[in-house]
Amino acid sequence: MSAVDFKDGLIAEIPNLRAFAASLSGSMQLADDLVQDTLLKAWGNADKFQPGTSLRAWLFTILRNTYYSLYRKRGREVQDSEGTYADRLATHGNQESHLDLADFRKALAKLPEEQREVLIMVGATGLSYEETAEICGVAIGTIKSRVNRARSKLAELLSIGGVDDLGPDRRITAAVQRAGPETVGS
Repeated sequence: MSAVDFKDGLIAEIPNLRAFAASLSGSMQLADDLVQDTLLKAWGNADKFQPGTSLRAWLFTILRNTYYSLYRKRGREVQDSEGTYADRLATHGNQESHLDLADFRKALAKLPEEQREVLIMVGATGLSYEETAEICGVAIGTIKSRVNRARSKLAELLSIGGVDDLGPDRRITAAVQRAGPETVGS
């Protein structure tokens, strides 16, 4: 892979890296710092990238390791079991969708970290189960199990028993129907 192709690949992944970093850290400022560190590390280690493998998975692995190293150095982790931090992230408005989003964020924050992480990778960033398994260093079956448990727990926390509980939003209904019944915690 040429330096130009590598640079273009890095640039193309910035939005995905930023979204993943924000979901891990809960802070756009920290997310931007994580993405910057990830890109610097990737650029400095471009010779270690193996052409033919997934650049996205490689970058996500760097970002994930950078994030965990940062928190090991700090010696603490933000606990948000009561959703106080998640409440500050939500933008409350007069429309019901803002309340739904706040409820979703609270529920997402209550998931165990390993479940939340893989759900975000697979569900929000579009990584495959295989890529997620490679990033996390576990078997694909473990990833599938974590995603399924995370979806089931989210459905339970949000009191979603089926598609009818989601309301009239056609995009949500279409996404749930496309994903299958296991998505809604059957």
